[in-house]
Amino acid sequence: MDNKKTVKKICLITGANAGIGKAAAIQIAQKGYRVIAGCRNKERGETALAEIKQQSKSDDVELMIIDMASQKSIRAAVDALTYSRLDVLIHNAADFDISRKNPVYSSDKIETVWATNHLGPVLLTDILIDRLKKSEQGRVITIASKGLVVHPFLKVSIDDPEFKNRRFSVQKAYYQSKIAQVMYTYWLAEKLKDTGITVNCIRVTNVKLDLSRYPNLSEAQKKVYSVKSKSSITPEEMARTYTYLATSPEMNTVTGKYFDEKNKTVSSSAYSRDDKKIAAVMDMTKKYLK
Repeated sequence: MDNKKTVKKICLITGANAGIGKAAAIQIAQKGYRVIAGCRNKERGETALAEIKQQSKSDDVELMIIDMASQKSIRAAVDALTYSRLDVLIHNAADFDISRKNPVYSSDKIETVWATNHLGPVLLTDILIDRLKKSEQGRVITIASKGLVVHPFLKVSIDDPEFKNRRFSVQKAYYQSKIAQVMYTYWLAEKLKDTGITVNCIRVTNVKLDLSRYPNLSEAQKKVYSVKSKSSITPEEMARTYTYLATSPEMNTVTGKYFDEKNKTVSSSAYSRDDKKIAAVMDMTKKYLK
């Protein structure tokens, strides 16, 4: 277990091998935190680890191999964690392959967008909650999307979140998982209101994509994304909000809020704030977790 003389705060960020996750890992390491970079792929993770260390000029960065779609992988990753305390947990990893036409299933036989983007974060937080309670001021940060603004009436399908009995759309699956994360944020903040742990969500705006990560995109999709990228911000700019929520003393007592890329609180849909709807989503979520 960690040495009691260690005063460095510890931050675990999933999906830290590219994009906003890697940029946030660099920024948070520069703030003097020990960063655990969660990645699914060992080879890509090791490449990212070297880049994070080099760009942050910090050796206090380590790799955690974790597949957020696999409950077994999540449990094994936490079992291998040598720290008895965790200060910040950022649920950045996401499954959103915009070229996907049909559902893909995890080793748990669960549709991977739902498993990775919603179930994985709930399970990982659940397993790490005692370590977060050992922090002077633990922080859980979930990630949603500004794309939800375009879907004001979107709901989580309580009966069929995996699209088994309705037509699969990767966009619908993604936004459903993200509204579920917003609702989870409110639910968890309420559950933990008498502890030292805060829970907040970030509404990620349009961020420049590395299209090389999506080799199956059609030419039409590539054109759409090249047009979108003209009004997009860089991963580094978006990561500043992650870093602010993770490290700023101003956030010590702020909980149950939803933040945009300017660090301002924003509102989510009426549905996502409905206590009965939140309870129904969380009851359904719990049934998936072994």
